[in-house]
Amino acid sequence: MKKPSRAPFYVVIGLLMVVGLTTAWMRHHQMEIPFTPGVQKPVWLIEARIDFDATGEPVTARLGLPDDPPGYRSFIEQAAAPGYGYSVVSENGVRRGEWSKREAVGAQTIYYKTQFIEVDSTGAAPAPFDVPKPVHVDWDGPSQETAAQQVLDTAYAKSSTPQSLARELIKLFNSETLDQNSALLLSAQTEKSILLEKLINQAGIPARPALGLYLEDARRHQSLTRLVQVFNGEQWVLFNPYTGEQGVPENLLLWHTGGESILDVAGGNRSRVSFSMIHQTVPALDLIKAQYKESVFSVLSIQHLPIEEQSMFKLLLLLPIGALVVVFMRIIIGLKTSGTFMPILIAMAFLQTSLVLGVVSFVSVVAIGLVLRTYLSRLNLLLISRIATLVVLVIFIISVLSLVGYQMGLNTGMTITFFPMIIIAWTIERMSILWEEEGPKEVMVQGGGSLLVAILAYTLMQFSLVGHLTFNFPELNLVALALIMLMGQYTGYKLSELRRFRAMVDNANVGKLNDTSKGAD
Repeated sequence: MKKPSRAPFYVVIGLLMVVGLTTAWMRHHQMEIPFTPGVQKPVWLIEARIDFDATGEPVTARLGLPDDPPGYRSFIEQAAAPGYGYSVVSENGVRRGEWSKREAVGAQTIYYKTQFIEVDSTGAAPAPFDVPKPVHVDWDGPSQETAAQQVLDTAYAKSSTPQSLARELIKLFNSETLDQNSALLLSAQTEKSILLEKLINQAGIPARPALGLYLEDARRHQSLTRLVQVFNGEQWVLFNPYTGEQGVPENLLLWHTGGESILDVAGGNRSRVSFSMIHQTVPALDLIKAQYKESVFSVLSIQHLPIEEQSMFKLLLLLPIGALVVVFMRIIIGLKTSGTFMPILIAMAFLQTSLVLGVVSFVSVVAIGLVLRTYLSRLNLLLISRIATLVVLVIFIISVLSLVGYQMGLNTGMTITFFPMIIIAWTIERMSILWEEEGPKEVMVQGGGSLLVAILAYTLMQFSLVGHLTFNFPELNLVALALIMLMGQYTGYKLSELRRFRAMVDNANVGKLNDTSKGAD
C-alpha cells in the first residue's frame, strides 16, 4: 500500500514558521520593538518656559510647536499652567499650543514639555503640498534697494542654483572685508537671517525663516536660533546665515518654520520664551507604548490589557516553550515522565519562586501523599472516592507545609499553593499504582524524569530573552508549534535507546575483527 504523501504536512510546517517569523519581523520593523530585553534609547527632554506680565484682562498665549522636525520624533507632550485651559490648534498649517484664562494679573509662567527621540532622516524638510511663491520685498529707501540689487547681482553671477546663491550671499555677509553695498545693508539690518531671506525672495526664489534649537545636555535658559529655509524647486533647504552651514545639523531641532511668530500673548506684556533640555535614556518598550498607539500591531498587542491580565498572559505564553522541552525530552531523548505535561506545570510553579524551594516543596508533597495513599489502598475505596480523598489530603498537606514554612521564615505558601493540586493528586495515584505494579525503581525513574524535565523547562523559561520574545512577539509561538509538530513525525531511535544497542554494535565490531584476523591467517 502506497504511503500517503507528507508534502502537505511539511507545507503546513513551513507556513507556520514563515508566518511566525515574518509577523515578528514586521512587528519589530514597524513598532521598533527590540529583539533583546533591556534595550535603552536616547531621548531629549525639552521644556519651554513662557513668562509674561498679565494686565488683568482675558489672557490668550500661543506658542509655535514643533511638527515632525527632521531627525526627531515627538512622542509625549505635556502642558503645565495652573488655572489655564490648554489645547493644540492649527493656524495656517502651523501647530500652536494655546493657553487661555478669563482673568490674570501679575507675573505668569507657563510650561510646555515634550520628549523627542532621534530617528533616521535625510536632513531636509519634505516638499510642500503647494509650491510656495517668493514674498514681495520692500526696502527702506532707494539706496538700500540699489545696494541690495548690486549684492544680489554679484552673488547671482557666481551661482547656478538656489542653494549656491544662498551660499554666495552668506559668504558676502560673513567676509572680513565687506564691500560698500554689503556694509550698507548690514548697518540697516543687523540680523543676517532677515537680510538673507529678503535678498533670496527678491531674486524670485521662495525663502522663509526657521527657528532652531541647538541641543546640548543639561543646558538652561536657551533661546532659539533664527535660520533661513530656501526652496530649491523640490524641497526646503536649511541654511545658517552665520556659519554658512547647509542642511540640518545632528544637534539641531527645527522647532518652528514659516513667517508666523513663535509666541503671541494677548492680555499681557513683556512676554518671552526660553528653553531647557536634558539628555536621557529610557527603556525602548516604554517609547513604543507612547508612539505606536494607533498601529495595527499595537491594537492587537497584549500591552493593552490590564496589568493583572498581562501578568497572566506572560506566564501562559511560556507554556509552548515548556511543551517544546517536554516533547524534545520524551520523543528525541526518550526520557520517561509521570504524565505528559505535568513537568510544564511544575516548571511554571518554579517560576514563581526559587528553584530549590520549589523542588523541596514538590518532593515533600508527593512523598507525604504516597505514604497516605498506601494507607488508602488498604481501605479498598473506589477510584473516584480515592482520588477525591487524595485531593483533600493534598490540600491539608499544603496548608501544613505553608504554616510550617511561615514559622521558619520561608515563603513556601506562595510556592506550594501554585501547584495544580488536582494534577498532584493524580500524580500520587499514578505513582502509587506504578509502585505496586512495577516497583519503586520505575517510580523513581518516572518521578525523577518529570522533575528533570521540569528543571530544564524552568531553566529555559526563566531566561529574560525567552520571556521578552514570547510576550512581545507572541507569533513566535507558531515556530514552537511547528517544531513540536515536526518532532511528532520522528520515528527513529531515541538517544536513550542507543545504550541498549551498544552491546550489539560492540559484538558486530568484534566479529569484524575476527573475520579480518582469519583472513590474514
